[in-house]
Amino acid sequence: MLTWAYPDFVVVGLALAGCLLLLLNQWRRAGRLGRALGSRPRHRGWKLVLRLLTGACLLGAALGPALGVSQQPVRTAGKDVWLLVDVSRSMDAPDVAPSRLLRAQAELQTLVAQFPADRLGLVVFGAEAVVQCPLTFDQDAVQVFISTLRTSLLPAGPTTLRTPLELVLSRLTPSAGATVPAATAPRATALVVVSDGEDFGENLEPVLRALGRTGARIYAVGVGTAEGAEIPKAGGAVVRDGRGRVVRSRLRAAPLRQLATQTGGQYGELNNQQNGFTMLGQSLRTMQGTAEQVRTVAVADNRYRYPLAAALLLLLLDIVLTVTIIRPS
Repeated sequence: MLTWAYPDFVVVGLALAGCLLLLLNQWRRAGRLGRALGSRPRHRGWKLVLRLLTGACLLGAALGPALGVSQQPVRTAGKDVWLLVDVSRSMDAPDVAPSRLLRAQAELQTLVAQFPADRLGLVVFGAEAVVQCPLTFDQDAVQVFISTLRTSLLPAGPTTLRTPLELVLSRLTPSAGATVPAATAPRATALVVVSDGEDFGENLEPVLRALGRTGARIYAVGVGTAEGAEIPKAGGAVVRDGRGRVVRSRLRAAPLRQLATQTGGQYGELNNQQNGFTMLGQSLRTMQGTAEQVRTVAVADNRYRYPLAAALLLLLLDIVLTVTIIRPS
């Protein structure tokens, strides 16, 4: 069954109409010149037919006629990118305009759009960690989940960086008793941690060593400034500690640097002067994906070469006929 690779018949129809108008104009001009030179009208008629056929063949080749199918090997490769986003109350601090979390949201949505061929997952964390969106190729779904990020998603409490790392680690390592095919290579995995670095959890060393054994890399983005800012509450109030003192949240880069350094990743900062997501996007693009499999798919066999070859032969015949007509007797 004949199909077309580029079935844009409207454009082809307009192009064909334009070519016919040009040929008619050329026919009238050639007629006046032929009568002056004494050439026969039938010679010009043959040339008109040849040019019409040439144009039809070129347009047919442009449409990409496909007849039958051929089997083509397709290699799929990609990486898994986990987005770990801090949604603790300190992410409402306005030292990064309009706030740490809102700025991070905008940058994450831009980042996600750069990786349509990779699987993306979203984890939110604060006092605890939750998988907001499991790994998926559905970029639109990830964008929707990112747009819903709020500091009210999780219960208030001391932030821990270890909990979200352990949650992702549990997804990377097979459970006891699970069988993994020997031919299946682990996917290249990157963890993007977006946080102001305030960590009141346990020692990070054990989980970082475990992540290092999986080959996962952590790319950390510190959101905030060293000067910090007060944390606003509803009604114009600010957050205070147990003694009634105003809490001032500051970026703590040290634990975030530790995450990146010990896993072979990178650290950058996001504030009103720097955008660590630019570096992050470049690093993720250069990170090699893992080949998943090679499979054979049926692809329509584009036969554009045949009408194109016919068009070239007709052009050659047109040139020969033109030389014959104008050759002096």
